[in-house]
Amino acid sequence: MLQSPGEQPPNPRPKKLAVVGGGSTYTPELIDGFARLRDTLPIGELVLIDPAADRLELVGGLARRIFAKQGHPGRIVTTSDLDAGVEGADAVLLQLRVGGQAARQQDETWPLECGCVGQETTGAGGLAKALRTVPVVLDIAERVRRGNPDAWIIDFTNPVGIVTRALLQAGHKAVGLCNVAIGLQRKFAALLQVTPGEVHLDHVGLNHLTWELGVRLGGPEGENVLPKLLAEHGDTIADDLRLPRQVLDRLGVVPSYYLRYFYAHDEVVRELGTKPSRAAEVAAMERELLALYGDPTLDEKPGLLAKRGGAFYSEAAVDLAASLLGNGGSPVQVVNTYNNGTLPFLADDAVIEVPARVDGAGAVPLAVPELDPLYAGLIAHVTAYEDLALEAALRGGRDRVFRALLAHPLVGQYDYADGLTDRLIAHNREHLSWA
Repeated sequence: MLQSPGEQPPNPRPKKLAVVGGGSTYTPELIDGFARLRDTLPIGELVLIDPAADRLELVGGLARRIFAKQGHPGRIVTTSDLDAGVEGADAVLLQLRVGGQAARQQDETWPLECGCVGQETTGAGGLAKALRTVPVVLDIAERVRRGNPDAWIIDFTNPVGIVTRALLQAGHKAVGLCNVAIGLQRKFAALLQVTPGEVHLDHVGLNHLTWELGVRLGGPEGENVLPKLLAEHGDTIADDLRLPRQVLDRLGVVPSYYLRYFYAHDEVVRELGTKPSRAAEVAAMERELLALYGDPTLDEKPGLLAKRGGAFYSEAAVDLAASLLGNGGSPVQVVNTYNNGTLPFLADDAVIEVPARVDGAGAVPLAVPELDPLYAGLIAHVTAYEDLALEAALRGGRDRVFRALLAHPLVGQYDYADGLTDRLIAHNREHLSWA
């Protein structure tokens, strides 16, 4: 739970934050959170960095109007100069998309040609995104470190688990962030008719591969009300996840909605082949959002932005930055960080997504419940894929791409992996220095 102003350190120094990918249509969601939660995270300067100058000015103009309307005293700067933008920043947020929505469109379509899920963060499309993204993020992080070695890097760039592991392995001060956990926390709090801060999740797994093993009231040691939630609201939860109610009842846990790609793979593939891609929907939405952002009378995030995705991202980002920068923040947050023995069946340097204690020294995972083999097995399987995916992203080569695809549980057959490898390279050649 975000701390109240009375719980903050006295007269905290206003921080400088930089957002790489500041021209994203997500950014007004982030700006709104910074404005509303300024007592939790006082900001003196916020720099939006993006090479797309036209988008950046539209987003930057709206950002300034949101700050002005809500009486935020901070200064908002826009720039395409990364080195200048991150200079002196206390924290740098990464929310970039290498190749834009056009690359996402490809990620979501060519895997379907091989009978596999087309999705931007998992399966073959997720690997393509990792291969495009990891080298770019590492270059950005190295430039941040050269000019500003004390800055924290908060990664919201997908695939978050793989990108965060790349950053940590390279020695950067980094924590990965996803909005799945905070979204479920908010939904469960509404169903239970309590405040979100009263809900603690036993949220365990990898980024976009998690299960809620418990829902506790009052903190990590509180009463587990997950059985009550499933008994009284199972239909609502199942509808949100697009999974049958009986699946939740048989499991006795709540999987993230990304588990549908694993638990109903063939059904999802059939669905994806009969409708426009999510990328096409988002691209159309972005055009409409950018037109709205250009309206000089608009001074709040528009309602359409809620359909774009990233709900509650701003609250999670503010909370995490506040804790890392010593401004308070919640003592326990769900983040992506090194395993370090938390899941005993994984290597210490695997990156997991679990509740952790977060402060100025970083994130330390809490102990988690023992995992049923049903979940531990899939986590171990996908972690093996992520090992190979990161190797392919760092070193390149067709054989490394093939090995990563063959290891992925949504691929797993050599003929599929061969066909997907050829398509991945063909569609991403301009982003792969070795291709």
